[in-house]
Amino acid sequence: MIKSKKNPKVDWYFTDAKQWKEESRKLREIILDCGLDEELKWGKPCYAFEGSNIVLIHGFKNYCAILFMKGALLKDSKGILVQQTENVQAARQVRFMNLKDVTEKEAAIRAYVKEAIEVEKTGLEVPLKKTSEFKMPEEFKKKLGKNATLKKAFEALTPGRQRGYLLYFSAAKQSTTREARVEKCAPQILKGKGLDD
Repeated sequence: MIKSKKNPKVDWYFTDAKQWKEESRKLREIILDCGLDEELKWGKPCYAFEGSNIVLIHGFKNYCAILFMKGALLKDSKGILVQQTENVQAARQVRFMNLKDVTEKEAAIRAYVKEAIEVEKTGLEVPLKKTSEFKMPEEFKKKLGKNATLKKAFEALTPGRQRGYLLYFSAAKQSTTREARVEKCAPQILKGKGLDD
C-alpha cells in the first residue's frame, strides 16, 4: 500500500495540541501508512478512502482515540473497540492512554484500518435503528398531543433530526428539565430545523 502524504491544512492539529500531541502524531503516521487521504472534518483529522470517511483522530480529557465510522461492522478480534454511548449506532473508538499504548496497538490499528477499508469497498452499511425505536419522553408526547402543528412539523423532519431531538429530550434525568428542553426546542422544530441547525 502506498503511504499517503500529510495534508498541510491538517498540520495545525498536531502542532497546536496541548494534550495528546505525541499520541496523535503517532496515530497520524500509522494511518497515513495505510494509504488513506487526510482531510480536516469536524475540526479533526479525518482519513478517507475514495471520498468515504474511514477513521478520525480525536482527543478527550482522559484519553485520545481513533474513531472508525463503521466500527460496528468490524470484527474486533482484539476486543479493543468501544461504543461511546448506547445511542451511537455505527461508530466505534479505540482509546489510548499514552504513547506506549499506541505503540503496543500499532499492528492492531493497521489491521483494523485495512478491515475498515475492505468494509467500505464492499459497500456495507450499518443497519440503523428506526426513529420509532427510540424512546419518546412522556413530556414530548403530551406536547405533541396538544399541538397538532408541532406534531406535523416534527414528523416532517428528517429521521436524523427527529432522533437528535428524542435523544436530547431523553437525556435529561428530571421531568422539569425534559419539559424545559421541549419548550425551548419547539420553535426550532416548527421552523423545520434540527437541534444543531
